[in-house]
Amino acid sequence: MRGLDPSNIDQLITISGMVLRNSSIIPEMTEAFFSCYVCNKTHVVEIDRGRIAEPAVCPNCETRHSMSIVHNRCVFTDKQIVTLQEMPDDMPAGQATHTVTLHVYDDLVDTVNPGDRVTVTGIYRATPVRSNPRQRTVRTVFDTHVDVIHFRKDDQHRLREVDVDDETGTKTAHFTEERVAELKELSQQPGIYESLAHSIAPGIYENLDIKKGVLLQLFGGARKDFSNTGRGRFRQDINILLCGDPGTGKSQILQYVHKLMPRGQYTSGKGSSATGLTAYITRDPDTKQVVLQSGALVLADNGVCCIDEFDKMDDSTRAVLHEVMEQQTLSIAKAGIICTLNARTSVLAAANPCDSSWNAKRTIVDNINLPHTLLSRFDLIFLMLDPQDENHDRRLGTHLVSLFWRDGPRKRTRSIDCDILRDYIAYARTFINPTLSDEAGQKLIQTYVQMRKIGRGRGTVTAYPRQLESLVRLAEAHARMRLSNLVEEIDVEEATRLHKEALKQAATDPKTGQN
Repeated sequence: MRGLDPSNIDQLITISGMVLRNSSIIPEMTEAFFSCYVCNKTHVVEIDRGRIAEPAVCPNCETRHSMSIVHNRCVFTDKQIVTLQEMPDDMPAGQATHTVTLHVYDDLVDTVNPGDRVTVTGIYRATPVRSNPRQRTVRTVFDTHVDVIHFRKDDQHRLREVDVDDETGTKTAHFTEERVAELKELSQQPGIYESLAHSIAPGIYENLDIKKGVLLQLFGGARKDFSNTGRGRFRQDINILLCGDPGTGKSQILQYVHKLMPRGQYTSGKGSSATGLTAYITRDPDTKQVVLQSGALVLADNGVCCIDEFDKMDDSTRAVLHEVMEQQTLSIAKAGIICTLNARTSVLAAANPCDSSWNAKRTIVDNINLPHTLLSRFDLIFLMLDPQDENHDRRLGTHLVSLFWRDGPRKRTRSIDCDILRDYIAYARTFINPTLSDEAGQKLIQTYVQMRKIGRGRGTVTAYPRQLESLVRLAEAHARMRLSNLVEEIDVEEATRLHKEALKQAATDPKTGQN
């Protein structure tokens, strides 16, 4: 995108980037219909690059300036203006991002959405700009755009995106029969859960339960929509908070998930504002109208939004996440624009303790220092602490040094190839939609009642209905991991174990064992 120059004008080019904004559909004239008001002779003129060659003389009666355009009989085509932004991975350090305007016509309209990473093939055009619309003089600087011929979504290094037919609702993904058979055979192997967990961020030492939680977040729960019966729509995405000492690998896990998901967005707490996360108002340079520009949470729809340095965000910025993390919508009322945007995204956040490192003399709540209303919206809260243990330091040092060996890190027999991992998760998210069995439902009820009893005995309530919904989502994600359309007791047991493990870490001091 940065290599485009005047020598590429009227040439076929290919660029890649991320779709930032789509305009509304604009009717553009392709054939102008003229009629003579003297003899009613008609004449059709084709439009060439936006210019209408109006006939000065009637070809029949040869009357000058007698031809008038008839708008109802002109031919129009659909047009859409798409803003393409440079890929964050391709951007040089210390420079701002570049954007290119794309003109899309006919069948290509609405084929891409904001947040998609695409490769565009088209013709690079330059159009003159008038300094005054009422005068014929033009500026010496021309506007440039790309007339799009073809779109291709980039999914080689990320999870495969799914094409959904709006009319029938059917999902299509590009999997061969051999690949599907290989994935189904892989799901029947014993220990597939641990193998998939070891494949998540293999450069991070241990933390197997945290990797399992992130793995279940990638699979996600089943989509449940009961709006026809009046019960509304339930959240299917899983939110996870990683809190711990510096240097424990939190940011590396976030970067791995961001590069794996097709619609993943990565932001930092200190460099993000409330409008940057949600949506902001800007003025379209072409139409001069006020338009709504999507933020990180809207661009990460049906994906994962990774937020680093979560504790350093302003309170006003964090307040935006309350609606997104529970209702999965975003209500906007700015500059006369009142709308509700979809933000069906999973939030993976990483935060440091209050004093940048864990203070054993403080309680857990004082160390995390986040509002209770926000903490209750996280399904899993993991603590990643740096233990002062010589044996652990020796094993960690051996693992880190092995990453820099000439032969590379030692291969783990339990890990799975990254390409197979992408296809496995994409296939499960696309075609597996598990439902609760009767035994699993009774097991969930018993688990929730026991969690309430523990809180009642100590004088405090430790379980809320949100925790029960979290168990349901985790159990459905575990069933998806097994490529099973039925949630069984084994899924509920693993969801309960993982939830208790996260709760034990988040509600118990790891060094003293006290609450």
